[in-house]
Amino acid sequence: MSVNNPLAVLLADNRTLILDGAMATELEARGCDLTDPLWSAKVLIENPELIYQVHLDYFKAGAQCAITASYQATPQGFLRRGLDEPQSLALIAQSVHLAQQARADYLAQRSQRLPLLVAGSVGPYGAYLADGSEYRGDYHLPQAEMIAFHRPRITALANAGVDLLACETLPSFAELQALLALLKEFPALGGWFSFTLRDSQHLSDGTPLAVVMAELNDNPQVLAVGVNCIALENVTPALQQLAALSDKPLLVYPNSGEHYDAVSKTWHSCGNQQHHLINQLADWQHAGARLIGGCCRTTPADIQAIAERCQA
Repeated sequence: MSVNNPLAVLLADNRTLILDGAMATELEARGCDLTDPLWSAKVLIENPELIYQVHLDYFKAGAQCAITASYQATPQGFLRRGLDEPQSLALIAQSVHLAQQARADYLAQRSQRLPLLVAGSVGPYGAYLADGSEYRGDYHLPQAEMIAFHRPRITALANAGVDLLACETLPSFAELQALLALLKEFPALGGWFSFTLRDSQHLSDGTPLAVVMAELNDNPQVLAVGVNCIALENVTPALQQLAALSDKPLLVYPNSGEHYDAVSKTWHSCGNQQHHLINQLADWQHAGARLIGGCCRTTPADIQAIAERCQA
C-alpha cells in the first residue's frame, strides 16, 4: 500500500503551507487553568467546545493545517484521572473530530479551493512525564515499551481519520526510532517529524542531526522534517543544517520570541522586534522552510500575519 501524502498538493508550485499556532496559549486566554499534567488535554474532558473554537479561529486566521489537542492525551495520562482505556481513546478521537468540525464549518462559509488538513498530534513520552524532559530527552524505555506507549494514541488518531500525524517536540533518537517502527503498522499513514534541539546540530539528547536524518531520509512515511517549540534565534541555523542533510520538505513552528522563566513559570517579552515570528519569516523561507506556524505563546494574530505575508 502506498503512503498517502496530503502535503503534496499544498506544497505544489513552491507554496508555503501555513500551520496553526499555540493551542494552550489560546485556551488559557479563554479562562482555562492548564497547570496540570494533562495540559491542554485536560480541556478535552472539561470544555471541548473551547478547543473547537480555537481551531476555528486559526482557520479564519489563514491556517491550512490544524494540529489536534492530543499532544498530552494518552491512556496512561487519562488513567490518573480515573478514565479507562475506551474512555481515553474516545477523548483522543474527539480531539480529531473537533478539528474536523472546525474545518467543515469554516469551509461551509467560504469558497476554499485548496484542501485544509488535520494533523494528529503525537507528543513525546517526555510530555506524558510532565517534567520538562521533552527538552532534554533524558528518559529511556526499551523500544517495545515505547511502541506500546504510543500505539493506542496513534491507532485512535488514525481511526478518527487524521490526514497525517504530527510527531512533534521529539527530543530522543531512540523514541524517534520507535515511532518509525510503529508507523509500519499504519502503512498508508504518513506524518512529519519535528524535534527539540540542544543546538543547531544536535537533538536535545545529543544525537547529531546527521545521524537522525540518515534514519529519516529514505522513509516514505516521513513527509516533512523540522523543529518546533524552540527559541526563535535557533531556528534559522537549524533549518540550514537540516537543508544540508535532507531533501524532505522542512517545517518550523517555534515559540513566540518571549522567554520562559522556569523559576517563576512565567513568560517575558525580550523587547527586540527582530525576535518576532514575522520578522524572521523571510530568513526561514530562504533557509528552505515550506511549512510554517507557531508553538508556545503564538496566537491567531501571529498566524494571520504569516499568512498575509506569504500570500503577498
